[in-house]
Amino acid sequence: MKKYTFILLFIVFLLGWFSNSTYSQINEPEQALFSGNSLELYSPSDWVKEDQIELNKQFLTLNIQDASLATYTDTNSMDPVLDYGAIGIEINAKSPDEIHIGDIVAYEPKWTTGLVVHRVIEKGIDSQGEYFITKGDNNADPDPKIRFNQIRFILIGVLY
Repeated sequence: MKKYTFILLFIVFLLGWFSNSTYSQINEPEQALFSGNSLELYSPSDWVKEDQIELNKQFLTLNIQDASLATYTDTNSMDPVLDYGAIGIEINAKSPDEIHIGDIVAYEPKWTTGLVVHRVIEKGIDSQGEYFITKGDNNADPDPKIRFNQIRFILIGVLY
């Protein structure tokens, strides 16, 4: 009888451990918010080096060749990073090698007009060559694959 009790308790323990482990994985983002732990997310590349920044009492100067400024439509897809009123500092995309997972790019999608500004979450090669998968930080699903020839700009800074 003691042997069966021990086995039953062991099975109950394993079921409890398994269900807790499964629940934690499903709810990981919420758990991280409340437990003081945070998830490691990809960040953009470091595009602006310290020697490109000049600061004096009157001006802040960024020495960035071929930079342009951008404003954003209030779509909520990149909240809280980009929203209406934010001013982006962008550079032209010159090569697929310079774009990394975590970078935010502006690209011309095939499924709508205008530019979409989303974060690169995957980079790979398929039968058609190099591709990128992007996703809005506040979107549940990623965008369809894009190719380098669709990418127009890389976001290197945001002014609020």
